[in-house]
Amino acid sequence: MMNEQHIHGIFIPLITPFSRDYKLDINSYRKYVTYLAGHDIQGLVVNGTTGESPTVSWDEVKQMVQVTQDVLKSMNKTIPIIIGTGTNDTYSTVHRTEMAADLGADAAMVVTPYYNRPTQEGILEHFRVVSRVGLPVLVYEIPVRTGSRMTIDTIRKVLDLDGVIGLKDSTGDLDLLLKLTQYETKPILCGEDAYFHAMLCQGAAGGMLASAHINIQKYVEIYQRFVTGDMNGARDSFMLLEPMIQHVFAEPAPAAIKWWLAQQEIIAAEQLRLPLMPLSDQVKQGLLNSIVS
Repeated sequence: MMNEQHIHGIFIPLITPFSRDYKLDINSYRKYVTYLAGHDIQGLVVNGTTGESPTVSWDEVKQMVQVTQDVLKSMNKTIPIIIGTGTNDTYSTVHRTEMAADLGADAAMVVTPYYNRPTQEGILEHFRVVSRVGLPVLVYEIPVRTGSRMTIDTIRKVLDLDGVIGLKDSTGDLDLLLKLTQYETKPILCGEDAYFHAMLCQGAAGGMLASAHINIQKYVEIYQRFVTGDMNGARDSFMLLEPMIQHVFAEPAPAAIKWWLAQQEIIAAEQLRLPLMPLSDQVKQGLLNSIVS
């Protein structure tokens, strides 16, 4: 299982490939995971936002985890597998986290409860109860999707829980990171791709980045340059990626990522499940024009 020391570097939030009839395309998934595992990444995330988790069944999650484990074993790789288990129902989240542990996950990613708009006390109790399952918890804060935002005091209390090992910060600015790093805190991963370099500069341990699909090696190089002290090189490399990142998120993810993976024949189809729609032609062209080698 994961601990705080494992939270660093580049984590890839996995897409869920579908066939033209909207079924899980497990053959594409196997090829896709094999492609990702060939890079120097520190974690794979099954059933996160990029994986279209609201439309994916737990049976499909089980299939993907099994294939991921099989691929890593065949490649003699030990990349941690994180499973998204968070819902807006604490006891459903507990049950999913227990099932993730049974599947052999290394950690669970648990989003702040959405839709219900709980109090700060309710959010803290949610994470307290889930952290008692025994599977390490990576907290996922993304207010634009959840409709609520944790205060600094609440996040510090959540991060103090024994079963919590870190935070994915997708708040959309540097404010939370700047405040947390004033204290001794558990590792924080950038979850907002456009802020990756800036968050590294302010103390983030790495990033969980959907846009890294487009050029994994560049992201790995940026991280490695940064941690070895080449700040200017890391900054210059990241600046080259900024136009691409804008196009990746011009329309709801993972449309752009799936389209690019299909173009590279890493997956068979760019299919998404409704209500998400395929990438527009305008964004396709902009993405192609923005990709750097």
